[in-house]
Amino acid sequence: MLSQLPSDANAIENPSGLLVILSGPSGVGKDSVYNQMKTSCKPYIFAVTATTRSPRPNEKHEKDYIFLSPAEFDEIVDTGGFLEWAQVYGNRYGVPKAPINDALAKGQTVVIKTDVQGASTIKKLISRAIFIFLAPASMKELEHRLRNRLTESKPDVSLRLRTAKAEMGHQAMFDYTVINHEGELERTVSKIEAIINKEQEGEQPTTNPTG
Repeated sequence: MLSQLPSDANAIENPSGLLVILSGPSGVGKDSVYNQMKTSCKPYIFAVTATTRSPRPNEKHEKDYIFLSPAEFDEIVDTGGFLEWAQVYGNRYGVPKAPINDALAKGQTVVIKTDVQGASTIKKLISRAIFIFLAPASMKELEHRLRNRLTESKPDVSLRLRTAKAEMGHQAMFDYTVINHEGELERTVSKIEAIINKEQEGEQPTTNPTG
């Protein structure tokens, strides 16, 4: 996997809003949690990631992802339009910078969903952000999810499982860890929203609490 660190000009300095980074290993349920958060009445701004991969069933352009051709992606990279971008499992993913800058400048709370390497890159750029690691209850449960979602071939599942094990070792980089128990999506979202509420009130996080 190749991660690209933008230039210092892409860094967001002293934003008045709150930036929340939601991350975790492949298959942990980031998309499901992210989409469930969108259905709440919370006034969050949700960043839409751009990608060169093909849409999965039921995914919609500019709602779930911004689906781009490789050439379109290259053009945004060349103009410095991504906060960060990376190549993951043969496809590229990037977080558009302008909407995030605008929302944070207005004092809004922005939520970004990204993989662990993307979170690591953003952590080097943002002076004020909250990093939340979404973890499975166990690696056995994570393997079950990956094998049952039927969006990857068997070799791809094996690669994602190996990568997930490595990503689990980066939890210490995050401010919070939230366990996403299978079948308890609303509970997971409630825990994340409670963290955001606490941070909006200016409370200091304890050392990587797990819930």
